[in-house]
Amino acid sequence: MGQFKSCLIRISLCILTIHLGAGATQAEEKSIRAENAELTKLSDGFIFTEGPASDAKGNVYFTDQPNDRIMKWSIDGKLSTFMKPCGRSNGLCFDAKGRLWACADEKNELWRISLAGKATKVITKYKGKLLNGPNDLWIRPDGGLYFTDPFYTRDYWKRGPIEQDCHGVYYLLSGSKVLKRVSSDLKMPNGIIGTPDGKTLYVSDLEGKKTYSYHIKPNGSLTGKRLFCELGSDGMTIDNEGNVYLTGKGVTVFDKTGKQIDHIDVDEEWTANICFGGKDRHLLFITASKGIYGLTMRVKGVGSQ
Repeated sequence: MGQFKSCLIRISLCILTIHLGAGATQAEEKSIRAENAELTKLSDGFIFTEGPASDAKGNVYFTDQPNDRIMKWSIDGKLSTFMKPCGRSNGLCFDAKGRLWACADEKNELWRISLAGKATKVITKYKGKLLNGPNDLWIRPDGGLYFTDPFYTRDYWKRGPIEQDCHGVYYLLSGSKVLKRVSSDLKMPNGIIGTPDGKTLYVSDLEGKKTYSYHIKPNGSLTGKRLFCELGSDGMTIDNEGNVYLTGKGVTVFDKTGKQIDHIDVDEEWTANICFGGKDRHLLFITASKGIYGLTMRVKGVGSQ
Protein backbone atom coordinates (compact mmCIF):
# COMPACT_ATOMS: atom_id res chain seq x y z
CA MET A 1 0.00 0.00 0.00
CA GLY A 2 2.89 2.32 0.85
CA GLN A 3 4.49 1.69 -2.55
CA PHE A 4 1.17 2.32 -4.33
CA LYS A 5 0.69 5.61 -2.46
CA SER A 6 4.26 6.65 -3.28
CA CYS A 7 3.65 5.87 -6.92
CA LEU A 8 0.49 8.01 -6.95
CA ILE A 9 2.39 10.91 -5.41
CA ARG A 10 5.11 10.67 -8.06
CA ILE A 11 2.50 10.56 -10.85
CA SER A 12 0.69 13.58 -9.37
CA LEU A 13 3.93 15.54 -9.12
CA CYS A 14 4.76 14.61 -12.72
CA ILE A 15 1.35 15.82 -13.95
CA LEU A 16 1.73 19.04 -11.94
CA THR A 17 5.19 19.64 -13.43
CA ILE A 18 3.88 19.10 -16.97
CA HIS A 19 0.97 21.45 -16.29
CA LEU A 20 3.20 24.17 -14.87
CA GLY A 21 5.64 23.73 -17.72
CA ALA A 22 2.86 24.09 -20.28
CA GLY A 23 1.66 27.23 -18.53
CA ALA A 24 5.15 28.71 -18.60
CA THR A 25 5.48 27.90 -22.30
CA GLN A 26 2.18 29.57 -23.07
CA ALA A 27 3.28 32.66 -21.16
CA GLU A 28 6.58 32.74 -23.04
CA GLU A 29 4.78 32.42 -26.35
CA LYS A 30 2.29 35.22 -25.68
CA SER A 31 2.03 37.27 -28.84
CA ILE A 32 3.65 40.69 -28.96
CA ARG A 33 0.81 41.79 -31.27
CA ALA A 34 -2.50 43.12 -30.02
CA GLU A 35 -5.33 40.60 -30.23
CA ASN A 36 -6.76 40.36 -33.77
CA ALA A 37 -4.47 43.17 -34.99
CA GLU A 38 -3.75 43.36 -38.71
CA LEU A 39 -1.14 45.28 -40.66
CA THR A 40 -2.70 48.42 -42.16
CA LYS A 41 -1.41 50.65 -44.93
CA LEU A 42 -1.53 54.20 -43.55
CA SER A 43 -0.52 55.98 -46.74
CA ASP A 44 1.39 55.47 -50.00
CA GLY A 45 2.59 57.36 -53.07
CA PHE A 46 6.12 57.96 -51.78
CA ILE A 47 9.35 57.00 -53.56
CA PHE A 48 11.27 55.49 -50.63
CA THR A 49 10.31 55.96 -46.98
CA GLU A 50 12.90 55.83 -44.19
CA GLY A 51 13.98 56.96 -40.73
CA PRO A 52 10.80 57.11 -38.59
CA ALA A 53 10.97 58.69 -35.12
CA SER A 54 8.20 59.74 -32.76
CA ASP A 55 8.04 62.90 -30.69
CA ALA A 56 6.90 63.07 -27.07
CA LYS A 57 3.22 63.10 -28.10
CA GLY A 58 3.57 60.09 -30.40
CA ASN A 59 3.51 61.92 -33.74
CA VAL A 60 5.81 60.14 -36.18
CA TYR A 61 8.26 61.95 -38.45
CA PHE A 62 9.79 60.04 -41.36
CA THR A 63 11.70 60.74 -44.54
CA ASP A 64 10.77 60.32 -48.18
CA GLN A 65 14.45 60.36 -48.99
CA PRO A 66 14.51 60.64 -52.82
CA ASN A 67 11.96 63.47 -52.60
CA ASP A 68 14.20 65.26 -50.06
CA ARG A 69 11.45 65.80 -47.49
CA ILE A 70 10.57 64.96 -43.91
CA MET A 71 6.94 64.01 -43.42
CA LYS A 72 4.80 64.07 -40.28
CA TRP A 73 2.13 61.49 -39.46
CA SER A 74 0.10 62.84 -36.54
CA ILE A 75 -1.56 60.86 -33.77
CA ASP A 76 -4.93 61.67 -35.36
CA GLY A 77 -3.83 60.10 -38.64
CA LYS A 78 -3.13 63.27 -40.63
CA LEU A 79 -0.17 63.47 -43.00
CA SER A 80 1.77 66.66 -43.70
CA THR A 81 5.16 67.86 -44.92
CA PHE A 82 7.35 69.01 -42.05
CA MET A 83 10.47 70.08 -43.98
CA LYS A 84 11.50 70.30 -47.63
CA PRO A 85 14.31 70.30 -48.64
CA CYS A 86 15.88 68.46 -45.71
CA GLY A 87 19.44 67.66 -46.79
CA ARG A 88 18.31 64.26 -48.11
CA SER A 89 17.78 63.17 -44.52
CA ASN A 90 17.77 59.46 -43.77
CA GLY A 91 17.62 58.27 -40.12
CA LEU A 92 15.89 60.50 -37.54
CA CYS A 93 15.68 60.61 -33.74
CA PHE A 94 14.27 63.04 -31.15
CA ASP A 95 16.26 64.04 -28.10
CA ALA A 96 14.87 64.76 -24.63
CA LYS A 97 14.51 68.46 -25.48
CA GLY A 98 12.21 67.70 -28.41
CA ARG A 99 14.78 68.48 -31.08
CA LEU A 100 14.92 66.30 -34.18
CA TRP A 101 18.32 64.92 -35.15
CA ALA A 102 18.86 63.84 -38.74
CA CYS A 103 21.45 61.95 -40.76
CA ALA A 104 21.63 64.46 -43.60
CA ASP A 105 22.87 62.30 -46.44
CA GLU A 106 23.21 64.95 -49.14
CA LYS A 107 26.50 66.25 -47.78
CA ASN A 108 27.22 63.49 -45.24
CA GLU A 109 26.36 65.59 -42.19
CA LEU A 110 24.60 65.31 -38.84
CA TRP A 111 21.86 67.91 -38.33
CA ARG A 112 19.80 69.12 -35.39
CA ILE A 113 16.40 70.48 -36.43
CA SER A 114 14.07 72.63 -34.33
CA LEU A 115 10.32 72.01 -34.46
CA ALA A 116 10.11 75.24 -36.43
CA GLY A 117 12.13 73.51 -39.14
CA LYS A 118 15.42 75.36 -38.63
CA ALA A 119 18.43 73.11 -39.21
CA THR A 120 21.82 73.40 -37.51
CA LYS A 121 24.78 71.51 -38.93
CA VAL A 122 26.39 69.87 -35.91
CA ILE A 123 28.87 67.49 -37.54
CA THR A 124 30.31 67.80 -41.05
CA LYS A 125 33.62 65.90 -40.83
CA TYR A 126 35.66 63.43 -38.78
CA LYS A 127 39.35 64.26 -38.33
CA GLY A 128 39.22 66.71 -41.22
CA LYS A 129 37.70 64.25 -43.71
CA LEU A 130 34.18 63.80 -45.00
CA LEU A 131 32.06 61.19 -43.29
CA ASN A 132 30.93 58.31 -45.48
CA GLY A 133 27.23 58.99 -45.10
CA PRO A 134 25.54 59.07 -41.67
CA ASN A 135 22.70 56.58 -41.95
CA ASP A 136 20.86 55.81 -38.71
CA LEU A 137 21.13 57.07 -35.14
CA TRP A 138 20.06 56.54 -31.54
CA ILE A 139 20.20 58.95 -28.61
CA ARG A 140 20.81 57.47 -25.18
CA PRO A 141 19.02 58.80 -22.05
CA ASP A 142 21.78 61.25 -21.09
CA GLY A 143 21.82 62.82 -24.56
CA GLY A 144 24.86 61.00 -25.94
CA LEU A 145 24.31 60.12 -29.59
CA TYR A 146 25.41 57.11 -31.66
CA PHE A 147 25.21 56.85 -35.44
CA THR A 148 26.28 54.46 -38.17
CA ASP A 149 28.35 55.68 -41.12
CA PRO A 150 28.34 53.24 -44.07
CA PHE A 151 29.34 54.28 -47.59
CA TYR A 152 26.54 53.91 -50.15
CA THR A 153 27.25 55.86 -53.34
CA ARG A 154 24.53 58.42 -54.20
CA ASP A 155 23.89 59.80 -57.68
CA TYR A 156 23.36 63.29 -56.22
CA TRP A 157 26.72 63.46 -54.45
CA LYS A 158 29.24 66.02 -55.59
CA ARG A 159 32.25 64.45 -53.91
CA GLY A 160 35.15 62.14 -54.57
CA PRO A 161 35.65 58.59 -53.34
CA ILE A 162 35.40 57.45 -49.73
CA GLU A 163 37.70 59.40 -47.39
CA GLN A 164 37.28 57.51 -44.11
CA ASP A 165 39.32 54.33 -43.63
CA CYS A 166 36.37 52.21 -42.47
CA HIS A 167 32.60 51.97 -42.24
CA GLY A 168 32.32 53.13 -38.65
CA VAL A 169 30.04 53.71 -35.72
CA TYR A 170 30.45 57.04 -33.91
CA TYR A 171 29.57 58.57 -30.56
CA LEU A 172 28.86 62.22 -29.86
CA LEU A 173 28.83 63.39 -26.24
CA SER A 174 25.85 65.59 -25.42
CA GLY A 175 26.76 69.22 -26.07
CA SER A 176 29.98 68.32 -27.88
CA LYS A 177 30.99 68.68 -31.52
CA VAL A 178 33.88 66.21 -31.32
CA LEU A 179 33.16 62.75 -32.65
CA LYS A 180 34.53 59.57 -31.15
CA ARG A 181 34.74 56.47 -33.31
CA VAL A 182 33.58 53.49 -31.23
CA SER A 183 33.54 50.70 -33.84
CA SER A 184 35.56 50.11 -37.00
CA ASP A 185 35.33 46.36 -37.67
CA LEU A 186 31.89 45.98 -39.27
CA LYS A 187 31.45 45.51 -43.02
CA MET A 188 28.50 47.90 -43.39
CA PRO A 189 26.92 49.11 -40.13
CA ASN A 190 23.37 50.32 -40.65
CA GLY A 191 20.51 49.87 -38.16
CA ILE A 192 21.16 50.92 -34.56
CA ILE A 193 19.13 50.98 -31.34
CA GLY A 194 19.82 50.99 -27.62
CA THR A 195 18.04 49.90 -24.46
CA PRO A 196 16.15 52.53 -22.43
CA ASP A 197 18.55 52.13 -19.50
CA GLY A 198 21.39 53.24 -21.77
CA LYS A 199 23.47 50.15 -21.03
CA THR A 200 23.23 48.08 -24.22
CA LEU A 201 23.62 49.05 -27.87
CA TYR A 202 22.57 46.92 -30.84
CA VAL A 203 24.24 47.54 -34.19
CA SER A 204 23.38 45.75 -37.40
CA ASP A 205 25.98 44.83 -40.00
CA LEU A 206 23.71 44.74 -43.04
CA GLU A 207 26.31 43.45 -45.48
CA GLY A 208 27.68 40.98 -42.93
CA LYS A 209 24.13 39.71 -42.27
CA LYS A 210 24.60 39.87 -38.51
CA THR A 211 23.53 42.03 -35.59
CA TYR A 212 25.73 42.57 -32.53
CA SER A 213 25.15 43.81 -29.00
CA TYR A 214 27.60 45.91 -26.99
CA HIS A 215 27.91 47.10 -23.42
CA ILE A 216 27.90 50.90 -23.26
CA LYS A 217 30.48 52.46 -20.95
CA PRO A 218 29.77 55.81 -19.25
CA ASN A 219 32.28 57.58 -21.54
CA GLY A 220 30.47 56.32 -24.65
CA SER A 221 32.91 53.55 -25.52
CA LEU A 222 31.61 50.10 -26.42
CA THR A 223 32.83 46.83 -24.92
CA GLY A 224 31.75 43.19 -24.82
CA LYS A 225 30.83 42.79 -28.48
CA ARG A 226 28.56 39.76 -28.82
CA LEU A 227 26.73 38.19 -31.75
CA PHE A 228 23.04 38.83 -31.13
CA CYS A 229 21.54 37.17 -34.19
CA GLU A 230 22.43 35.92 -37.67
CA LEU A 231 20.51 38.64 -39.51
CA GLY A 232 21.40 42.11 -40.70
CA SER A 233 19.00 45.02 -40.66
CA ASP A 234 18.33 48.37 -42.29
CA GLY A 235 16.51 49.93 -39.34
CA MET A 236 15.78 48.84 -35.76
CA THR A 237 13.59 49.46 -32.76
CA ILE A 238 13.02 47.96 -29.31
CA ASP A 239 9.94 47.49 -27.11
CA ASN A 240 9.23 47.63 -23.38
CA GLU A 241 9.94 43.89 -23.00
CA GLY A 242 13.38 44.20 -24.56
CA ASN A 243 12.43 42.61 -27.89
CA VAL A 244 14.49 43.86 -30.83
CA TYR A 245 12.93 44.51 -34.24
CA LEU A 246 14.95 44.19 -37.47
CA THR A 247 13.94 45.19 -41.00
CA GLY A 248 14.63 44.17 -44.58
CA LYS A 249 12.18 41.69 -46.03
CA GLY A 250 9.40 42.58 -43.64
CA VAL A 251 10.05 42.89 -39.90
CA THR A 252 11.71 40.13 -37.87
CA VAL A 253 11.51 40.25 -34.08
CA PHE A 254 13.94 38.71 -31.58
CA ASP A 255 13.66 38.51 -27.82
CA LYS A 256 16.49 39.83 -25.65
CA THR A 257 18.31 36.46 -25.84
CA GLY A 258 18.46 36.58 -29.66
CA LYS A 259 15.66 34.06 -30.23
CA GLN A 260 13.29 34.87 -33.10
CA ILE A 261 9.74 35.25 -31.80
CA ASP A 262 7.84 36.81 -34.72
CA HIS A 263 7.97 37.88 -38.36
CA ILE A 264 5.71 40.53 -39.87
CA ASP A 265 5.23 40.25 -43.62
CA VAL A 266 5.01 43.56 -45.48
CA ASP A 267 3.92 43.55 -49.11
CA GLU A 268 6.61 45.91 -50.38
CA GLU A 269 9.96 45.42 -52.08
CA TRP A 270 11.88 46.52 -48.99
CA THR A 271 11.09 47.41 -45.39
CA ALA A 272 13.58 50.08 -44.43
CA ASN A 273 12.81 51.14 -40.88
CA ILE A 274 10.44 51.10 -37.91
CA CYS A 275 9.54 52.87 -34.69
CA PHE A 276 6.75 52.89 -32.12
CA GLY A 277 4.33 55.81 -32.25
CA GLY A 278 0.79 56.88 -31.49
CA LYS A 279 -0.40 58.52 -28.28
CA ASP A 280 0.01 55.30 -26.30
CA ARG A 281 3.13 54.03 -28.16
CA HIS A 282 1.39 50.78 -29.09
CA LEU A 283 1.50 51.45 -32.85
CA LEU A 284 4.38 49.82 -34.69
CA PHE A 285 5.04 52.32 -37.49
CA ILE A 286 6.74 50.80 -40.53
CA THR A 287 8.38 52.60 -43.46
CA ALA A 288 8.45 50.28 -46.45
CA SER A 289 9.43 51.51 -49.90
CA LYS A 290 6.48 53.47 -51.33
CA GLY A 291 4.22 53.12 -48.30
CA ILE A 292 3.91 53.53 -44.56
CA TYR A 293 2.18 50.88 -42.44
CA GLY A 294 0.90 50.43 -38.92
CA LEU A 295 0.34 47.42 -36.68
CA THR A 296 -1.20 47.67 -33.21
CA MET A 297 0.93 45.83 -30.66
CA ARG A 298 0.38 44.42 -27.16
CA VAL A 299 3.86 45.68 -26.26
CA LYS A 300 4.79 49.35 -26.56
CA GLY A 301 7.70 51.56 -27.48
CA VAL A 302 10.19 52.99 -25.02
CA GLY A 303 11.67 56.01 -26.81
CA SER A 304 11.72 58.09 -29.95
CA GLN A 305 12.26 54.97 -31.99
